[in-house]
Amino acid sequence: MSVLVVGVSHNSAPVSLLERVSPDADAVSKLVQSVAACEHVTEATVIATCNRVEIYADVDRFHGSVEEISRLLIEPSGTSTDTMLPHLYVHYDDGAVSHLFQVAAGLDSMAVGEGQILGQTREALRLGQELGTVGPALNVLFQQALRVGKRSRAETDIDSAAPTLVGAAIDRSARHGSDVAGRRVAVVGAGAMAGLAVATVSRRGAAEVVVVNRTRERAERLAADYSGRSAALAELPAVLAEADVVIACAGATGVLVTRAQVEAARPDGRPMVFLDLALPHDVDPSVVELDAITRIDLADLAQELEDSAAGREVAEVRRIVTEEVAAFVAARRSASVTPTVVALRSMATSVVEAEMERLDHRLPELSPEARAEVLRSVRRVADKLLHEPTVRVRELANEAGAVSYAAALAELFALDPEAVDAVTRPEGLA
Repeated sequence: MSVLVVGVSHNSAPVSLLERVSPDADAVSKLVQSVAACEHVTEATVIATCNRVEIYADVDRFHGSVEEISRLLIEPSGTSTDTMLPHLYVHYDDGAVSHLFQVAAGLDSMAVGEGQILGQTREALRLGQELGTVGPALNVLFQQALRVGKRSRAETDIDSAAPTLVGAAIDRSARHGSDVAGRRVAVVGAGAMAGLAVATVSRRGAAEVVVVNRTRERAERLAADYSGRSAALAELPAVLAEADVVIACAGATGVLVTRAQVEAARPDGRPMVFLDLALPHDVDPSVVELDAITRIDLADLAQELEDSAAGREVAEVRRIVTEEVAAFVAARRSASVTPTVVALRSMATSVVEAEMERLDHRLPELSPEARAEVLRSVRRVADKLLHEPTVRVRELANEAGAVSYAAALAELFALDPEAVDAVTRPEGLA
């Protein structure tokens, strides 16, 4: 089995296309289950963020799997396959391991080094476990990816080398004359991005913070943590009438902040800044046609965030990721030959036992002491004969190339395939 990744992100597609393919929470669960139901897929989960949607699957066949998974990713967007396919990327086997480790380390984020992706990777693992679509392969891979992400942040300053997405948006807002310090700020949404937004504007001295959410209780919990106030989505027009800066990160289906609402909220034409960090976007893009309105979205931030990455920290994290990928791949290849080695040693044990049984029939008068000495000698011979092949097959498994040394060993010793499979077969499935 091998891991396959099919995805689309800010690196491969414009925001307009990302918005179309980006699923909400319910759609993510359905997508995971649809992928897991594919013919050649045994495990699956999805990382879905404001700037990436990636399907991870453990597959027994590349061709067929990649076509079906790509279709499942594209289908909900309503976009033609010809339009979307050039923006998809595919990673397979060792490449999939490398990609996930880079994602978890923050190297593939719009804001290089941002910490949110670690939580989003953890959420993908949790979702797959909850749905029963993550098994041993993806569990081990994602657990290690989380460790790589933590190590990268513990051993470098990558998380502070570049601003978070929210921080970058607020910095840009300040350059447009709307620093959040002393201003009234509305945050639309109550998820992870909204939590980061509320924490950031509170730390930067916002005069007032209002959290607006479809579910009032979630807004209340988030607002209470930062001495803010909450509002239901139905109260959004009244909140807009008081706000100077609006950070929208709900990612709902359909626009939440319309042009008409903005016009009605500012009859005097006062300036307002909208930081639209959602995917799909929450704020009608046409609001920028109104006087004194600024709208900053993900596309506006992309180049700025790329230019802000600290080269030295990034280089060090890349070194860590390269080291971790090599270690993980080596361990995985070594583990892949274990069933064959175990089956070979089991076969040798069976041969020794059969020969000792024959000896018992031929020399029934053999004393227990003599028999024990013969048994030890035969076992030593078997162990010595098998030692070099089993050590070498583990070493050779770590070398790149198309040769399957485990398969060659099984062929040379005529091992029963069922005996090899039985080593890795879960209990109860025999």
